[in-house]
Order: sequence, then C-alpha cells, then structure tokens
Amino acid sequence: MDIERDSLGIEDMRYDENGLIPAVVQQEGAGDVLMVAYMNAEALKRTMETGLTWFFSRSRQRLWQKGESSGNVQRVRGIRYDCDADCLLVIVDQTGEGACHTGERSCFYRTLGEGDTVVSAAPVSARASSSAIGASIDGLFDVLQQRKRDLPEGSYTTRLLTGKQDSLLKKIAEEAGEVIMAAKDGDLDHLRYEIGDLVYHLLVVMVREGLTPADLAAELDGRKK
Repeated sequence: MDIERDSLGIEDMRYDENGLIPAVVQQEGAGDVLMVAYMNAEALKRTMETGLTWFFSRSRQRLWQKGESSGNVQRVRGIRYDCDADCLLVIVDQTGEGACHTGERSCFYRTLGEGDTVVSAAPVSARASSSAIGASIDGLFDVLQQRKRDLPEGSYTTRLLTGKQDSLLKKIAEEAGEVIMAAKDGDLDHLRYEIGDLVYHLLVVMVREGLTPADLAAELDGRKK
C-alpha cells in the first residue's frame, strides 16, 4: 500500500469536536468519488495498518470496515490530507459490485435538482485550465511510477504494467473506441469519463515503456508551428 507521508502523522490531523475527520474515497485511476465517510484516529490507524478502509459510524458509534458484510472491500492505494489537515482523500481499488449499499458503484449516483436549471459559473480561463490538467497528469504519472516500483498485489495498474503488452494496447484501443462512441452520443459527462479512462491507460503505457510527461510536452510543443 502506498501511503503518502510527510511531517504530519495520524495524531496531527485536525479532528472535529467529536474526534472525527471526513474522508473522501476515490477510485484509483478513474478518479470517481465513491463515498464520503468519517474516520477517527483509530479508524485511520487501522486503515494504514491493514490496507483496507476503516471508518467510524456516527449512528452506531463504532468502528466498521468497508465491505465487512458485503465483501466489497476497498484496498487502499494512498492517503492524502488537505492543506488544513482537516479532510482526507483516500485513494482505493474498489472490489465487488461497488461502494454504495444500494448496489450502485458510487454513492453519488443522483443529480441535485435534476430537470431544473443550474446556474453555471464563469468559464475558467484556458491558462488556468491548462495548469490544472498539467498538475493532474503529473500527479497521476507519479502515482503510476510508484506502482511500477512497488507492484502492489491485486492492483489493476500492476496487472497492466506486468502483463502482456498486447493486453494493455488492446485496452487502449477499447478505450479509444469508447471515447468515439461517447462523442457521437453527445453526452459530455460520459465523454469526459471516457477521455479520463483513455488518458489513464495512455499514461500507463508511457510508464511501462519509459516515456515521461516532459517527453510528451516536448513532442506537443514541436507541433505548435
């Protein structure tokens, strides 16, 4: 399990008055937010020690392991905390049917005010958007490089990095096809998701073959003429 550390530890997190800290659970690679729950120091400690997610139930007032009854456990790939150290981002590989007790893969499967008009914020500038994309790609590339070094057992990324090259290349072709179909359907949410899948698999093949984001940037810069 890849637990990202620096100078802060479990005891340094900023828990609320009840000794709890919110934990956002995100799927490795795809980036989907699966669920939000709460941890106390003991739940965080067990999560780091076992490599499986543990939380504190506010209704039952006890610790619980995700998937303890359903078997749909979450294998932890990394834990980050925000700038104020009062919220956690837990990156996992979700097993089984999904994270939600309803059977949905993510707890966030409904849209607030669906059918109503949603006021959009002003568009982000191209420069800010490009900066965000670059940071995201660099961050994901670093995680993939870590996977290549550690080769954690049971990781989808590990299977892509160590399996047959043709299997990875076939997966890229499949994801490219999904992007085409999503674009033809005109569903922007689906298109964004499929492009994310394609970029992830392209980064995996870059890591596997020894290319870096700097190599790709140089190639793209040469096409500005």
